[in-house]
Amino acid sequence: MKIADSQYCHCLYFTASTLARKVDKLARESWKRVNLSPSHAYLLMLVIEQPGIQPKTLAAHLQLQPSTITRLMEKLENKKLVIRVFKGKLTMVYPTVRGRDLSSRLKECLQAFYSSYCEVLGKQHSARFVQQIARMADQLAG
Repeated sequence: MKIADSQYCHCLYFTASTLARKVDKLARESWKRVNLSPSHAYLLMLVIEQPGIQPKTLAAHLQLQPSTITRLMEKLENKKLVIRVFKGKLTMVYPTVRGRDLSSRLKECLQAFYSSYCEVLGKQHSARFVQQIARMADQLAG
């Protein structure tokens, strides 16, 4: 490996980390009004949209490990926003009334997040950028 190649490797790592921190900051600001982290909010939105959804499906949608999904669900259960129903080996997740009542506010937060990064990057560039990042993440996953 040449030194120039090595610099690009470090550049990718630190640039991607910087991007992740900045996006996380925008997202946390957007979701602050419902007192949920972005991960908790996205999980809750999926549960509201698909009552009875299984944790494995949530993990696939959110691209998170099943153990992470379990921790997120436990916190949402403690806040009385979701309930888990166990039937044999199946686990299904449902929103509570309190969770469903947050639906419109969650959508407002999602719109605020979208607006905040589109304001900086532009709508068209944002859409292309998200698609490119998704493709790259898939390629790196193998």
